[in-house]
Amino acid sequence: MTVSRTVRIGSSHGLHARPAKLFAQAAKEAGIPVTIAKDSGKAVNAASILGVIALAVEHGDYVTLTADGDNAENVLDTLTELLTTDHDEATV
Repeated sequence: MTVSRTVRIGSSHGLHARPAKLFAQAAKEAGIPVTIAKDSGKAVNAASILGVIALAVEHGDYVTLTADGDNAENVLDTLTELLTTDHDEATV
């Protein structure tokens, strides 16, 4: 089953190294194919940190996630949570 979802980026500095790494790692661990595309651009493998960073996604941009396989809805729930969270907030 293929599922798509459009998500607004929450990290105040966009998908730079740290949030991109967290996202790509979660996509890889999902065990099913997941892609991410910015606006109407070309989709890239969500498990590729270089591919994700190359999209140059900024705060407030919209991306479309697509997952294909069993558990696709749950995988997108997890990845959506990562993308909508501001990973740039100062932690104490």
